[in-house]
Amino acid sequence: MNDKNNINNTLAQEKLQLLQEELRRLGSVLVAFSGGVDSTFLLQVAHLTLGEKALAITARSGVVPQRDLREAEAFCAKYGIRQLYFDFDELAVPGFAENPPDRCYICKKTLFSNFLRIAKEHGAVLCEGSNMDDLGDYRPGLRALAELDVHSPLRVAQLSKAEIRFLSHELQLPTWDKPSFACLASRFVYGERITAEKLAAVDKAEQLLWELGFKQFRVRVHGNLARIEVLPDELQRALAEPVRSTLHNKLQEYGFDYVTLDLLGYRTGSMNEILK
Repeated sequence: MNDKNNINNTLAQEKLQLLQEELRRLGSVLVAFSGGVDSTFLLQVAHLTLGEKALAITARSGVVPQRDLREAEAFCAKYGIRQLYFDFDELAVPGFAENPPDRCYICKKTLFSNFLRIAKEHGAVLCEGSNMDDLGDYRPGLRALAELDVHSPLRVAQLSKAEIRFLSHELQLPTWDKPSFACLASRFVYGERITAEKLAAVDKAEQLLWELGFKQFRVRVHGNLARIEVLPDELQRALAEPVRSTLHNKLQEYGFDYVTLDLLGYRTGSMNEILK
């Protein structure tokens, strides 16, 4: 997912040392762990640095892909990391299901308030995995984290996404080249009401794309229409048989009346384009 040759190894290693120093300063941490590239790297470095004083907490909810939950659980089991769970129903949070542009703020403010309570119960400092690249996009969730004073050690160490992938490869983490996947709620056009049924449909549709061999993709929801984004160089494969018919028939089976392929291909934050 990145050209490791473009990374300054010395600088990356210095930032890794800064990260370890920050974790030692915190003493005992509870890492918000989704199984993605950033939180996996942060958790593993915390585990290597602090041992049993590094815990993971994972939210189980309808906006988290089931595949990610399975991978997160397997990772903690493999490395002997204690993993806590918090069952969270975002749809019950006032204002979330209506899907306004600050939906992520609404969600994270409630979720991380609960994470903070659990961290306090375990005598730990709550940490999350945003990096320096996250400062460049529209991310209202970061405002909630700032208001709650949640620690962001990767940003303290000024680590970029590319450096995190590079160091993850050095640590032999399976996520070093894992595609980036935001929560399933990010697939809905703003103002589109989010329901449990539609979240499940998106999860199944994206799992299908994964099983068909696509690695970076999104299934965006516009009413009863699904807009599929794949990497530009995979557009032809998505249109070729039998993939084209499989996608159309299965997504209709999942509840979508119309199935389209975005001609621009996959890009992060495409739902935010209308905000500009």
